[in-house]
Amino acid sequence: MRKAHRRNVKKSPRLYPASRSRRRRKVAEDAGVYRATATGREDRPTMASLFSGIGGVDLGFEAAGFRTTFQCEINKFCLAILEKHWPQLKARAVNIKEITHADIPVSDVWTAGFPCQDVSLARMGARAGLRGSRSGLFYEFARLVREGCPRVVLLENVHGLLNSHEGRDFGIVVQTLAEFGYSVGWRVLNSKNFGVPQSRQRVYIVGCYRDAGGPAKILFEPERREGDASESDTNGKISVSPFKTVIGDPSGEGPVVQRIAYCLYACSARHTGTDWSRTYVSYPKRGRVRRLTPAECEGIMGFPADWTLPANGQFGDDLDSLRYHALGNAVTPPVAAWIAERIRAYLRTQSTQEAPEAR
Repeated sequence: MRKAHRRNVKKSPRLYPASRSRRRRKVAEDAGVYRATATGREDRPTMASLFSGIGGVDLGFEAAGFRTTFQCEINKFCLAILEKHWPQLKARAVNIKEITHADIPVSDVWTAGFPCQDVSLARMGARAGLRGSRSGLFYEFARLVREGCPRVVLLENVHGLLNSHEGRDFGIVVQTLAEFGYSVGWRVLNSKNFGVPQSRQRVYIVGCYRDAGGPAKILFEPERREGDASESDTNGKISVSPFKTVIGDPSGEGPVVQRIAYCLYACSARHTGTDWSRTYVSYPKRGRVRRLTPAECEGIMGFPADWTLPANGQFGDDLDSLRYHALGNAVTPPVAAWIAERIRAYLRTQSTQEAPEAR
């Protein structure tokens, strides 16, 4: 990634403070959420969000200057979060199986973080892949794309999609979009390279309607990069893994956490036998460890503080579990913002080429 995205997470009163990326719009400090970015200008690009979750993609796109026109989400808790942060949005649906492309306002980009449960490597045992009832909802998104033909589509999923059924499921996704007239590109991006204190690899698939070069322009930088390896000391000492470096004083009272967290999954962050995938907060002198709180998980994901707190104290005793689950399924907003910036630049270039008289 570009050097601007290689920032270490600085020490803070919050263990994993919410990301403060330079790409973001003004943050409402009193509420910990983004201010509305709507300006009423007609030149703002638009995006329609399907499988919206708690709005990680939408948040990233709005930080890049897009306007959200539509959301579709079936989970009741996630819907409550969307309604809290986008109260003025009128075009919102619950079940993707019950909508047609006519229900989606005309938009430059359609996004879909379709369910990953049936392709995820985190599942123990055989994976159902796109034949599963959850990940198979990709076909519903494909139905809408075939009917609506948006200029750009963006899909997100776990990188396990690449090898599900020996790659055949991923091949179906690419081939399906190609049959509809889309040139397709994909790239695995890790959130830790975008200012997020978490190692979280996800595959992002971009389709551009009838433009062979579009996906590469969006997903790959033409400029030469500086390389990813950390510099060694002059005596040749190998640099320490970010998973082994910590925030806090290991000889003190604590708390102490890893500088880069392991991937956050859609669970309660309790110990489940897979230590490598869990990040704990430790208190060395007291000999105690604890799981992360939902607020700390928001910071790990790059969301503003209290993003997953619903209005009016809804959901009672189940609230923490619902927050953990929703955050583990979410897209990190800074990664979405980086892609959105590149899509916006691509759309601007396309518009200029289509209307040379405007130069």
